[in-house]
Amino acid sequence: MPLDRITFVTGNAGKLAEVQAILGEYIKIDNNGLDLEEIQGTIEEVSSAKCKKAAEALQGPVLTEDTCLCFNALNGLPGPYIKWFMQGIGHSGLNKLLAGFEDKSAEAVCTFAFSEGPGCEPLIFQGRTQGKIVCPRGPAKFGWDPIFEYEGETYAEMPKEKKNSVSHRGKALQKFKEFLETYEKSEETSA
Repeated sequence: MPLDRITFVTGNAGKLAEVQAILGEYIKIDNNGLDLEEIQGTIEEVSSAKCKKAAEALQGPVLTEDTCLCFNALNGLPGPYIKWFMQGIGHSGLNKLLAGFEDKSAEAVCTFAFSEGPGCEPLIFQGRTQGKIVCPRGPAKFGWDPIFEYEGETYAEMPKEKKNSVSHRGKALQKFKEFLETYEKSEETSA
């Protein structure tokens, strides 16, 4: 059976807009803000467990996403806890965490997990972008975009199309898009 729609599980309107902008021409994206408990573990373990729970709860094909912002000077922290760090200390607090370090480099990591439905093992699609942490520049509309600089521009300063082509999320979604193209072809040959 062809995969013509999927439920993206997120309560974040910014993430939903980026996913729709990148995948919208390939597949119909429904949205559900289902709040899922997250386990402790590696990025991949957290993503896989979250996707399994979503597929079970929604009884169909789902896509989940986890984002990490890893400061190299802090051995990968805040990592998967970036949402809580942002809520607790904001952009200025994140900058202060690195105040005593010369190394301001960071890695943005996005992990999408896809499941065809309950009982199906999730597939993982990950994108990574190297950058550095800077004082906020650009509109503070979406998460930590104003403090993550890639090749001289923060994500917040970039036009959406450029950000989608270079970001950790865009890279992960490109891998998922390639999977969808392969999935559709395999469905056509098995029919």
